[in-house]
Amino acid sequence: MKIGLGLPNADKSLADGRLMVDIAHRADVLGFSTLATIGRVAYPNYEELVTLAAAAGATERIGLFTDILLAATREPVLLAKQAASLDQVSGGRFVLGIGVGGRPDDFAVTGTDFKTRGRRLDAALELMHSAWRGEPVPGTKHPVTPRPVNGVAVPIMFGGGAEPVIKRIVKYAIGYTHGGGTPESLKAMMDRVNSAWKQAGRGGKPEFRALAYFALGEEAHTEAESNVMGYYGEYGPRVWQGTIKTADEARSRVKAYEAIGCDELILFMSAPAVEQAERLAEAVL
Repeated sequence: MKIGLGLPNADKSLADGRLMVDIAHRADVLGFSTLATIGRVAYPNYEELVTLAAAAGATERIGLFTDILLAATREPVLLAKQAASLDQVSGGRFVLGIGVGGRPDDFAVTGTDFKTRGRRLDAALELMHSAWRGEPVPGTKHPVTPRPVNGVAVPIMFGGGAEPVIKRIVKYAIGYTHGGGTPESLKAMMDRVNSAWKQAGRGGKPEFRALAYFALGEEAHTEAESNVMGYYGEYGPRVWQGTIKTADEARSRVKAYEAIGCDELILFMSAPAVEQAERLAEAVL
């Protein structure tokens, strides 16, 4: 199982955005498989695609991943252009992780309708894939995005647990990303996705990724807890309780996800520091 590193782009204690570039470069050198972001709109996090574009310029081999981006809050043609641009400038290292979103304020601040988000996402996915194929979209007779590196589409993964998510994975995605929870809950979702994948006649196997948080060293715990609580609000205590706080816990969590067949575990930094990436690498790489 591969081990990725989640950038602290939503940590409210991150005073200097250039620190993420330093962390990205160090993660590339240390041997992590992927750099990931989380993201909302109604929160002062660093925007995901901008963050990963900066990371792309500071790295050479590491993957880039939005885990996840709320696509239904965004204009789809512009999102398709941004994603294809990042795919190209990174040399095909980018995977667009998408979720429909569950917090109404993320939609209110962008003037998008919360109740129709699923239907709008399905329409957006059709439009984005048409753009990536080089087909004209309504309003022009010309292509509007760079062609993705693979010539077909920017690789996509979906998060969430509703039935429409399974259908989107089978139709568009390379796999599924699990936004927290337990290895057992991921295993249940893996079974659902694998069954639908097989019934649809898709070749190969879907990829499965999972997310967890870490803060290694007692001196980082106060800052990390504040960051987690700020981002997750009422869900914060549960997330903080599950946050990895020691090297032994990190190794145990890795083994648990590896045992169920997870392909990649992405461990998100909750106290921003290059040293946190180094401590994690020492524990699990």
